[in-house]
Amino acid sequence: MYTSEQGPASGPEKSTSNQSAAGSTPRRIFIDKQSPKAYHALVQTSETVRAAAADAGLDRRLVELVNLRVSQINGCAYCLRVHTRAAQRAGETTERLGVLSAWRDTELFSPTERAALGLAEATTVPSDAVAQESAYTTARAELTEDQIAAVIWVAVTINAFNRVSILSKHPVRADG
Repeated sequence: MYTSEQGPASGPEKSTSNQSAAGSTPRRIFIDKQSPKAYHALVQTSETVRAAAADAGLDRRLVELVNLRVSQINGCAYCLRVHTRAAQRAGETTERLGVLSAWRDTELFSPTERAALGLAEATTVPSDAVAQESAYTTARAELTEDQIAAVIWVAVTINAFNRVSILSKHPVRADG
């Protein structure tokens, strides 16, 4: 999830051309820059969702773990970079970040975190009805209804940002 200060820092301005400099390969438009009002609405939704998560008693580290796990599943390098940094700023450890993709195989995550991660995965890949039902059952045992709703909204929102970044091919460059 992003704040109004986040989002792709570099990239083309609005453009009507869809050709690269070479003229032969279509270049992706940055849909956030092409449709700034729509992107701003998504950012505002993200800020509302983050506030709802906090109001439900979910800490920032857990929200960032959900953002990261969803971004791992979707393969969004840009969002992985943004939310790894955000998780570290929120106090997340390198050890837990390093094993997040295998969270089920560790004892490093609390029952609340495990419930949220399972629910986030089920939200991201909803086609597995059995896994979705299992995740929801676990979530009902560990989370309040407000927390369940917040986790699902966090996952829905980061899924949207993942698609914006993946389809726009937002670059991830070395810090310089």
